[in-house]
Amino acid sequence: MKQYFCYVIQLDPKVASKKKFKLKNPKYLNGNGCVYVGQSYRKPEIRFEQHKEGYKSNKFAKEFGLKLRPDIYEKYNPIPTRKDAKEIEKMLALKLRDAGIGVWFN
Repeated sequence: MKQYFCYVIQLDPKVASKKKFKLKNPKYLNGNGCVYVGQSYRKPEIRFEQHKEGYKSNKFAKEFGLKLRPDIYEKYNPIPTRKDAKEIEKMLALKLRDAGIGVWFN
């Protein structure tokens, strides 16, 4: 049976100066950090490598991705369905954004 995973990538804080990123994060508090939140059927380590290599990658994750943040996401994994993974991805992203963290997610 296929499993899904949510993952969080720590982004270089320089991403916060990008107009598109700024518009999505009006509550961002300078110094609180920036992250990319995603979900996939691939394990987080593999998906992070793919972002960095440019395979089906998000522009911000590819250019500004520094490392995975398992301290934020590992308690949710593995996830049984893609639908659940998408819901957890959104819930986690909005929760982090509400805490003043700069967040990008699809």
